[in-house]
Amino acid sequence: MKNLLTIFSFFLVACTVNAQELNLNDPLPENSRIKKGVLKNGMTYYIYKTDVVKNVASYYIIQNVGSVLEKDGQEGLAHFLEHMAFNGTKNFPGKGVLNTLQKHGAVFAKDINAYTAFDETVYNMDNIPTNVPGLVDTSLLILHDWADGLLLTDAEIDAERGVIKEEWRTRQNGYMRLFKNSLPTMFNNSIYADRMPIGLMSVIDTFKYKTLRDFYHDWYRTDLQAIAVVGDFDIAEMEQKIVKLFSPIPAIKNPLERFNVQIPDNKAMLYNLGTDKEVATSNISFTINHPKSLKDETVADLRESLYSGMVGRMLSSRLREISQKPDAPFVSASASFQSFARAKNNFGLMISPKPNMQHQAFKVALEELNRAVKFGFSQAEIDRTIAIYNNFYQTKITKIDQTPHAEIVNTIQKNYLENEAMTDMAKEYELVKLMFDQLKASDLQDFIKKLYTAENRVLDVTGVEGENNLSQDEALKIVNEVENDTTLVAYTDEFVGKTLISGLEIKAGKIVSEKNIKELGSTRFVLSNGVVVDYKFSDVEKNNVLFEAVSFGGNSVIKDADLPSAAMVGGLVRMSGLGEYSATDLAKVLAGKNVNARVGISELEENISGMTTTKDIESLLQMVHLQFVKPRFDQSSFKVLQNNLDNTLIQRKGGIAYKMEDSITTTLYGYNNPKKRLFDEKYLKEVSFEKIKSIYLDRFNNPSDFAFLIVGDIPKETLKPLLEKYIASLPTTTKKEKWQDNSVEWLKDTNKKDVFMTMEDPKATVRIAFKKPFKYSLKNKYIIKAFQDILELRLMATLREQEGGTYGASVYSILSKRPTELASFYVYFDCDPEKADKLISIVHQEIDKIKNGTIDKEDLNKALTSYLKDLKDLKEEKEYTNYELDVLYDYLIEGYNRNDTKNNVDLINTITPKDIQKFVKQMMNDSQSFEIVFKPAK
Repeated sequence: MKNLLTIFSFFLVACTVNAQELNLNDPLPENSRIKKGVLKNGMTYYIYKTDVVKNVASYYIIQNVGSVLEKDGQEGLAHFLEHMAFNGTKNFPGKGVLNTLQKHGAVFAKDINAYTAFDETVYNMDNIPTNVPGLVDTSLLILHDWADGLLLTDAEIDAERGVIKEEWRTRQNGYMRLFKNSLPTMFNNSIYADRMPIGLMSVIDTFKYKTLRDFYHDWYRTDLQAIAVVGDFDIAEMEQKIVKLFSPIPAIKNPLERFNVQIPDNKAMLYNLGTDKEVATSNISFTINHPKSLKDETVADLRESLYSGMVGRMLSSRLREISQKPDAPFVSASASFQSFARAKNNFGLMISPKPNMQHQAFKVALEELNRAVKFGFSQAEIDRTIAIYNNFYQTKITKIDQTPHAEIVNTIQKNYLENEAMTDMAKEYELVKLMFDQLKASDLQDFIKKLYTAENRVLDVTGVEGENNLSQDEALKIVNEVENDTTLVAYTDEFVGKTLISGLEIKAGKIVSEKNIKELGSTRFVLSNGVVVDYKFSDVEKNNVLFEAVSFGGNSVIKDADLPSAAMVGGLVRMSGLGEYSATDLAKVLAGKNVNARVGISELEENISGMTTTKDIESLLQMVHLQFVKPRFDQSSFKVLQNNLDNTLIQRKGGIAYKMEDSITTTLYGYNNPKKRLFDEKYLKEVSFEKIKSIYLDRFNNPSDFAFLIVGDIPKETLKPLLEKYIASLPTTTKKEKWQDNSVEWLKDTNKKDVFMTMEDPKATVRIAFKKPFKYSLKNKYIIKAFQDILELRLMATLREQEGGTYGASVYSILSKRPTELASFYVYFDCDPEKADKLISIVHQEIDKIKNGTIDKEDLNKALTSYLKDLKDLKEEKEYTNYELDVLYDYLIEGYNRNDTKNNVDLINTITPKDIQKFVKQMMNDSQSFEIVFKPAK
């Protein structure tokens, strides 16, 4: 709430306010749906009942403990403790926590996870069933053990040292090194600068067991812990369980002070310049720090959040408008007011300059900021921003019962850690509307003046070796010039009173037939122009509507020489705007509406996808209409696109990950495969404005060749006249297209090589893959996914837990249906170069074990249970509308009913270890493969 900067902080519902008065000293209206209490031992608890996902709950423990509490010699222990919570507790020894939850379909790193930051450590178990006898008690017991029951055995501590080192290794890259380099400047040499949560590997290697146990005893204590439980359960019963289970945990006597680190003020601007061989593009961060109050929030705090969000949004809009001009000195720039540390906010600019244009980019962005400071904002800007806020609040209030668990917990977490108010959104909106009624343009100018102070400024420059990087003296000179520039004039905005279809004549068509599809509960409309629209009403997600129009063809019917241009179609169309309006003006036309429509071209399809709210469905269909009859192709936008692509190319040249990607491509397909091109200068030269335009007009020239799908909270009788006006009026032909087989073969069946690359931090990156023709079926899709998940569990147990050799190995599998039926799977991980060969051999050993029938039935059950759980959750959670859209697509395009249990549940329940073994046997017999290992050059 203090950080409303992007307007998308989330608040919930409860009391009343007098809409005629605005007392800035009043407390904010509380959200009575969140039950908050404090136990006698000092532990806080929060409980929130919601059935957004039925019969599940999410459990969190929020530890007011982060890396800033570490002393010298303890760097990394807060994060190390986080790992140890999954390596043995009083009631769940060894891997008991994971094994217990995975049996019920929870997946590590998805449903079960944790993170450590500078100021807090948070553990979570998401979407755990509440209708399984005893599982609620078990989940609470896990929280209890995380609070006061970590075993911290010598053996588990030693085993985890290697995992932590590999996590550090995995995260090391140019951007991380630059971030670490910037910390002393960004945090003004406070303790934050020396307390990266990952810690020091010298400490991780050598700390004594007692040191970790002492840190745990000192800081994991009831007065610094909060329990949050959100989900489908009885509140009174849940509260009773929490009080009974957690009250016996004793409070620590004579606890160490939990201090909040203060970042010192600075009169002169702090400056940092960092460069790295692996980073080839620059970034500039110019911020001004402001104190953050941790006191109880009032209406005055809400107004400050509102003003800061409005100012950031309007200034960002101006900067985005500049970036859409070919001669702009930056690729992108934005402004924001946001939380920076426990006791600080900051206001400022983020700028991504074009190559060798750091000085100009900084000056132009700073000029726009000073223009707002000197002249404020136009009434048109303010009115549009108010419309956006009104739309945001109205939409959130209509969807209040669909607020996802994570969003609720985020509100709770901010309340516990930073004392942010948990507000009633409906009543907060009443306050906001009153603020809008009283708002004057001068209020926002006064507010940005208050933010733009001469003190507490920080400039962090990511430079580029060999470029003329922005120095401190040059930056200060630019600041002085801009602040004293008497030629600056106010921003002008005369764009008012226009609509999407202003001046466009539309001759409506008719719905010629209407048919109910009982299997899906949907309706099929055939329109007078031959377009077929499949529609399903669903108000499970209130005020949510999704749209898809899809046609076969895509890149498969495009000439090889035109593929670079085809890849840029979506980008240019988005940047050009729509109909009569540039992208800048289109955003103004759509201000206050929840509507988005995008075009895309993939390997085998072209599509228009969109999302909107019930009230804005007409605007969405207007956009779809225009995409077909009046797309916009702007030459100046093409120049901006070319500039951005040039910048991307420079960025790729410095990044090791991009070099690895290119190396794999050339190994498998060679350097000159017309369908597998490298993103290089030659590729960019072949991107043509005229080709992009002609490809789009060809791919989107016949709406009747598209399947139109609409799902959501829009009544049929409301939709029908809109379909007749905007879709049935589209010009069509009788031409129908099919995709073509555009698959590309590898040069060799077996590809095994080591690639040596110059690296700042030595790391081996292992990429292993197998592929083979394989029959497509729904059951085979589940079999292949089960193999993937079983192998990933095995590699976690061996590569990570037993060997301490990697932070984690990812396994990814695909069973494609078109253009050819093909199965493939990939294994990816990073590791110590000295251990790469050993770990690779273990991967092959684990695959061989599965091939030979050594499959842990429990591992298979974990995987299958998670699929069954996902099926249930997809049908009930906040993404229900998207699920129903997929159901329509599968029925129409793939020819099966996803809702029929014979196509999912029944198949899952029939999968056996022998099915997995049979697949792997077939897969490993004469399959194509690659094993490419990237290692540091010697």
